[in-house]
Amino acid sequence: MYDLAIIGAGWAGFNASLKAKQLGLKCALVDRSEIGGTCLNLGCIPTKTLIQSAKVFNLIKKSSAFGINTPEPALDFSKIQDRKDKLIQQLRSGMRSRLSGIDFIASPAQIISPQEIKVSSGTLQAKNILIASGSRPYELAQFKFDSQKVLSSDEILSLKKIPGTLLIIGGGVIGCEFASLFSILGSKVTIVEKMPQLLPEEDKEVAKKIETQFKKKGIKVNTNTDDLTFNPADFDTLLVCVGRTPQTQSLGLEKLGIGLDKGRVIVDDYLRTNIKNIYAAGDCASKIMLAHFAGYQGILAVQNLADPANAKPDDLTSVPACIFTEPEIGSIGLNEDKAESKGIDIDIHRFDFLGSGMARIMDETEGFLKIISEKKSGMVIGASIIGPKATELIGIMTLAVRNSLTVKNLRQTLFAHPTLCETITEALR
Repeated sequence: MYDLAIIGAGWAGFNASLKAKQLGLKCALVDRSEIGGTCLNLGCIPTKTLIQSAKVFNLIKKSSAFGINTPEPALDFSKIQDRKDKLIQQLRSGMRSRLSGIDFIASPAQIISPQEIKVSSGTLQAKNILIASGSRPYELAQFKFDSQKVLSSDEILSLKKIPGTLLIIGGGVIGCEFASLFSILGSKVTIVEKMPQLLPEEDKEVAKKIETQFKKKGIKVNTNTDDLTFNPADFDTLLVCVGRTPQTQSLGLEKLGIGLDKGRVIVDDYLRTNIKNIYAAGDCASKIMLAHFAGYQGILAVQNLADPANAKPDDLTSVPACIFTEPEIGSIGLNEDKAESKGIDIDIHRFDFLGSGMARIMDETEGFLKIISEKKSGMVIGASIIGPKATELIGIMTLAVRNSLTVKNLRQTLFAHPTLCETITEALR
C-alpha cells in the first residue's frame, strides 16, 4: 500500500510527489498523459517559448536604434515551433529524472473507494489520495473547437503556419498573450472581450495602457462587445480563450460522494475534501488557475496530510500574476480598485519607466509601476506593473506583500544603479 497516490502529473501533482519523497512517503504518481500537465505541455512553457522568439524578432527589427544595421529579418515558423517542442522534451526529461524513487504510472485513473484507485494495470491502494487533475479550455456552444479553424489555447500551439487574420474571443490573460504574440509574428489580430476592459482582474490603468499599446501595434480591440458581432468567415483562424474549467470528469468523484461545484473539487482551507483522507490541489480545486499557485498547493496538501496536527491553511492573499504581453504585466495583492472596494484608506505610489535610465538604455520606456500601501500603517498591500521586465520586478513586490513590509522598509532598500529595480524606490520617494 502507498502512503500517497496522486492523480495528475502537472505542476500541483509533480511538486506534491517531490514533497512526499522528501518526507519519506511511499508515493505513486498517475497521469493519463505526459508529465508536466498543462504548464509544460500546453501552457506556460510553450507559449513563453514562442513569445521569446517573437521578442527576438522584434528586437532585431529595431536594431538600427542601437546603432546596429542588420538585413531585414525573416521568420521561419517551423523552426520556432521545433525549438518549442525540443525545449518541452528537454524539460520533460529533467522532470522524469527527478521522479526517481516515485512510481510513475501512465494510465487513466478512477477513484473507486477512499483508498483505491483503478488504473489500466489493476488497482492501487493508498492511505491518502491527492486529486491534481488540472483543467482544460472552456468551450463555447456557438464556437465548438474543430482543430482546424476554431481553436482552443491548446490547439493553437501546434499551428503549422501563422494566420493571416486571427479573431481572439476573450481578452483575459491568455487572449492578450496570444494577441501580442501573433501581432508581432505578422497576423492581423482582432480581440473581443465582453467586459468593459481587457484583463478584467487587473488594475484599470494597466488595462487601459495595454489596450493603447495594442492599438498602436495594429491590434483591433473590441471591449464591451459580444463575440457574435463578428462573422467567423471573415477570419482565417478563431482562437477561443474564455477561461478554463476543472478536469474532473471520469475520475468517479460523484459516485464516491466527493463534493463538487460545477466540476471543481470542493476543499476546505487545508485542501481536504469532504472525505478526510482525500485532498485536492491546483486547477481542479482552485479558482486561481496559475502553475506556481498549483505547485504551492500541491506541496501544502502533502505537508497537511503528512502532519495533520500542524496543518496550515491555504493562503490566497499574495499570489503574483504575470502576463507576457508586449509590454509585460505583473501584479500582486490588491490593486487600487480592489483596495478601495474593501474600504481601505490607501496611498498610491507611482513611477513611469520613461524616467528610468535602464528603461531608456533598453529602449523600453512604455509603462509604469504602481505600489499600493495602507495609509495608516504604511504596509505595502499590492502592486501593479506594466513595462520592461514587469514579470521579474513583481517578484520583489511579492516579497514585500507576503512579508508585510512597509513603504519605509522598501524605501530604505538599496538597489543597484542603473537597474529597473530602482523604479521601486523611485516610486516611493
